[in-house]
Amino acid sequence: MDTCEVLIAGGGPAGAACAWKLRQAGLDVMVADKAVFPRDKTCAGWITPQVLDELQIDPDEYRAHRTFQPITGFRVGVIGGEAAVEASYDRPASFGIRRCEFDHYLLLRSGARLRLGTAITSVRRDGGHWVVNEILRASMLVGAGGHFCPVARTLNGSADRAPLIAAQEVELEIDPREARSFAISAERPELYFCEDLKGYGWCFRKQDHLNIGFGRFDPHALPKASAEFVDFLKARRKIPADARWRWRGHAYLSSGPPRRRAAGDGVLLVGDAAGLAYPQSGEGIRPAIESGLIAASTIVEAKGRYTLDRLAMYESRLRSRFGAGLLTRLLSFIPAGVPEQLAVRLLDRPWFVRHVVLDRWFLHRHEPALALS
Repeated sequence: MDTCEVLIAGGGPAGAACAWKLRQAGLDVMVADKAVFPRDKTCAGWITPQVLDELQIDPDEYRAHRTFQPITGFRVGVIGGEAAVEASYDRPASFGIRRCEFDHYLLLRSGARLRLGTAITSVRRDGGHWVVNEILRASMLVGAGGHFCPVARTLNGSADRAPLIAAQEVELEIDPREARSFAISAERPELYFCEDLKGYGWCFRKQDHLNIGFGRFDPHALPKASAEFVDFLKARRKIPADARWRWRGHAYLSSGPPRRRAAGDGVLLVGDAAGLAYPQSGEGIRPAIESGLIAASTIVEAKGRYTLDRLAMYESRLRSRFGAGLLTRLLSFIPAGVPEQLAVRLLDRPWFVRHVVLDRWFLHRHEPALALS
C-alpha cells in the first residue's frame, strides 16, 4: 500500500494547480491519472493574464519551447449571419496554448509524486483514510478527474444536478504557407453563436495549429449544429474547403447553481469534477486552476484534520468566486426567450460584444487574479 497525505485523482490543470500549492506548503502529495503525460487533450485552449499571475508562470520561459499565441482581439458573430463585430485590445487579452503542452508543464512543475497510467477503479473510506484501487492510501482525497471523475461519483452518486454542456473539438497542424489561403488571424480568434444562444462555435489559430470546436447545452442537437457550423466556416473561407476530420467530444457541467456537492469528510472536488466551467462561455481552465488553488488553501488550513466541518468553507469560497454575476441574475428574471432575442440583436453592437460578451463572459477581465496566502 502506497501512502500519502493528499491523493489527487486527475492530473489536469485543476489537479496540478492544487498539487503545486500543496507542495509549496510542504505536504506529501500524489497525483494519479489514467493517462500518461504528455497526453492529447483537445481544447480551444486559451489562458488569461490572471492565470499566469495565479500560477506564477514566466511567459518568456514558457514560450521558449511551447505554443504561446498572444490574442489581441476577437471576431464575434452569429452562425449564418453576414456581418461580425471585431474587438481589439492594446495588449494581449489572452494567450493560446496547447493542452498537451500546458497540462504536462503544470504537472511536472507541481513537484508531486506521480502515478500515471493509473485509472481509478475503486474508492472506499477506511476509518479516517481513503483507499483507492486497494493500493493507494491517503488522509485527504481530491477529485480532479473531470465530469466523469470517480471521486465525484463517490461523493454525489450518479445523479447530476446541473445543466450538461456537450462539445466537439479538433486541433489540426497546418502549414503556415497554407494558412495564408484562409482568413483566420492567429491573433484574433473567431466566435460564432447560435441564434438561440444555446451554443457557439470557435475557430482559433495557435501558431501552426488550428483549433475548431462547437459546444451546446442540448447534446442531442450537437452533431447537426456542428456540421452547420463547419459549412458556415468553409463558405466564408475560414477553413479549407476540403478539410476533413474526426471530432473528439467531451461533456461537462456549467457552474450555474445547483452544482455538484464539492466537499465531504476528507474529500474535495475541483474543476470540472465540481461543475465549475463558466456558464456563458463554457471555458473551464481558469475555474479549474482557481478551484485547485482554493482547495489547496482549504486543505492547508485544516492542519491535518480533514473533517467536513473544517473543509466546509471550501464550498462557500467557491460560491463567492464563481457565483452568478449581476447581469446573469437580472436576466434570470426575464421571461424565457426574451434574453436570447435581446442578446442576438445586441451581438451586432460593438459595445455589447466588447464589454459584455468578451470582457465579462469570456475573459472575466473584471475579476482580478485570485489572491491567496
